[in-house]
Amino acid sequence: MSAIQRSVLWIAILASFVAFLDGTVVNVALPAISDELGGGLTTQQWVVDAYLITLGALILVAGSVSDAYGRVLVLRIGLIGFGIASVAIAAAPTAEFLIIARAVQGAAGAFLVPSSLALITSNFTGPAQGRAIGTWTAMTTTAMIVGPLIGGVFVDLLSWRLVFLINVLPIAATLILLARGGIRDVRKPDASVDWLGAVLCTLGLGAMVFALIEQPNLGWASPAIWIPLVAGIALFTGFVLRQRSVRSPILPLDLFRVRNFWTGNIATLFIYGALSLNGFVVVVYLQQGAGLPATLAGLASLPMTILLILLSSRVGALSGRWGPRLFMTVGPITMGIGALLLLTVGTEFSYWWQVLPSMIIMGLGLSITVAPLTSAILGAIESERSGIASAVNNAVSRVAGLLTIAALAAIVGGSLDLDGFHRAAIVTAVLMIAGGIVSFLGIRNPSHATTPDDPAV
Repeated sequence: MSAIQRSVLWIAILASFVAFLDGTVVNVALPAISDELGGGLTTQQWVVDAYLITLGALILVAGSVSDAYGRVLVLRIGLIGFGIASVAIAAAPTAEFLIIARAVQGAAGAFLVPSSLALITSNFTGPAQGRAIGTWTAMTTTAMIVGPLIGGVFVDLLSWRLVFLINVLPIAATLILLARGGIRDVRKPDASVDWLGAVLCTLGLGAMVFALIEQPNLGWASPAIWIPLVAGIALFTGFVLRQRSVRSPILPLDLFRVRNFWTGNIATLFIYGALSLNGFVVVVYLQQGAGLPATLAGLASLPMTILLILLSSRVGALSGRWGPRLFMTVGPITMGIGALLLLTVGTEFSYWWQVLPSMIIMGLGLSITVAPLTSAILGAIESERSGIASAVNNAVSRVAGLLTIAALAAIVGGSLDLDGFHRAAIVTAVLMIAGGIVSFLGIRNPSHATTPDDPAV
């Protein structure tokens, strides 16, 4: 690598690490946040969903913004915005202030990962690009491992507020590298940004999520619920209709004419909605219901991450040989079975016998699912459009989590006690199994793939 390439790689790693780390530490801090700032389950839902609303909506437009204004400039703005929002969250005097700061953080975070990958693809070519992306993946994956541990230790020994200041050091290091790296920014003079579409998408999602989160408190008959719900549906419908006619759509609808693309995204909606629900419920219940400290609650799902790291590469190779359909069917159903094992959790709590078996089975299912799902979706679209296809799939996964967390109170019956925990486990299993069924019925293997009984190609 040249000196500039090394700088580019470290900038991409650190910028993405910030976004990945924040996603893994926040669930661990939720009980402590609601204990200090109040609001109970509703506050916990909004802390997660305020971030996902802006992240899910704006990640679609990130590519257009980077093309129009330059990747380095957009990355710098995203880092500064993320850092300021993190400091604001750490200093939040009220739950409402924190939730607004989380929405700002999500908006900034929407530009970090896409811009980071765009920097790599524009500065590396051929085998070097593959190695750079592999290094980026390995380094950012460590955030999934260290995030819950660091977050739990900070919550238990220091303060939940300091959890959100973990980002400041890597952000400062990345900004220094950007200033010294000598990276030439590239802009496309003919690029345009559909800001109106982004606004319609954000407001539509936000209004619908508001209705879903507040409905258990106010009831469906309240104008404060049904008016935002109807308005949100209308705004989001307007966003979709606009994408049919705007010159540079942030959601190209023609992608959904490809069978594996639209089927894979429906499967993503079920699977990642279930993963978000499970990740939220397990970490929060283990603290509030089972009485575990934040550190141990954060480490509860570590077996899933370890299995994903160990097995996903091998499963990806097998998926390329046999096709993704079998794996996308078996994987989510296996995760559904793992979720049902959480029904063994009782008043006499034991992590080793009641939670760990579920985490292992779900980890196996996740390892079987992730690489084939990604390859099925991106492999269905021509390579020159893989960036927008990836952004759409990423946005779908974020919106899936957004919706399941918004509906959490209705799922658990108002409170996350043992009965609510069991209800969430059942809904998680149903969503996972639905993802497997959708994959079985809709996904088609590429013509070059073989079935397990066929001779290898």
